[in-house]
Amino acid sequence: MIWLPDRTVDHLIAVAGWPELTSDRYDVIEEIGRGGMGTVYAALDTALGREVAIKIGNALPSSELQERLTREAKVIARLEHPGIVPVHDLGILADGRPFYVMKRVHGRTLQACIEAGMPLPERLRIFERVCEAVAFAHAHGIIHRDLKPGNVMVGTFGEVMVMDWGVARVIDQADRQVDEGASGSPRRTTDTAAGTVLGTPGFMAPEQSQQAGPVDRRADVYALGAMLFALVNVANGANGEPPSSDAAVMRRDLDRASQVPPALRSICRCALSVSPSDRYATVTALADDVVRFRERQAVSVHPETVGERVARFVRTYQTPILLVLAYIVMRTLIAVFAGM
Repeated sequence: MIWLPDRTVDHLIAVAGWPELTSDRYDVIEEIGRGGMGTVYAALDTALGREVAIKIGNALPSSELQERLTREAKVIARLEHPGIVPVHDLGILADGRPFYVMKRVHGRTLQACIEAGMPLPERLRIFERVCEAVAFAHAHGIIHRDLKPGNVMVGTFGEVMVMDWGVARVIDQADRQVDEGASGSPRRTTDTAAGTVLGTPGFMAPEQSQQAGPVDRRADVYALGAMLFALVNVANGANGEPPSSDAAVMRRDLDRASQVPPALRSICRCALSVSPSDRYATVTALADDVVRFRERQAVSVHPETVGERVARFVRTYQTPILLVLAYIVMRTLIAVFAGM
């Protein structure tokens, strides 16, 4: 009897579980990710000679699974934006499970970037680009509902892409919630099935996690606020951790984040308001304040003290101030030596 190494056995088991595609166009290379609804494989598109990613439903074939994965593919296909992964193809496996083909993104998640100690200005620029993609989706009537650092990919060449639109909500112009069935025809609904909460704890808005009211674009504003807090609060090993979903504990978390500049804490507080009406009205308004902070300007939700205003002025014009001081010191020294 020939004994195979454990590594070889594990590989054979994994390959045995790979999907059988009805077409010869895609050759599966390896599994690269697994979630609750589907598994993502790297594959080669033999027709075009490029590497792609294929997402395939995990469960046994069912009309609900087919509808959910098909709906996710159609939602992403509607969003042609540099910050949203494009969909190339859609189909059904021989065993009846749906799949769709998308661009393969090489890189790492934003969560991994946080843990690797990426500098704050760089993290904020990535956050701004995430906001751009989400604002684009909102303009096209789509709410993501599961925004978090783990669902943002930062590519090898600096691309920033918002991933995993599996629980996205499609809404009409009046902010009434709409789902699209597999046929593409609108199907009006009040929400997901009763008792079902979709999203990630800590990043979900209160109205989303408690099903306490309609979920609109401001639910994504809340999630982005939690993401921003996770990006800037990196002390004490809290890399990538959102604030508590409990309102009182969340306020305490924000107050204790002493290493976070006051203006950034104010931005987080506004985005993380329990009441949707107290949050930023749009993702663009949130992003604009982050840009103002990064460019050392006053932000709209933070009333500055005189000391903060002076400190910001000094940081903004540090080089000219140092040059003026150096000139004054030099002139003073010249005057002193000339009078000796």
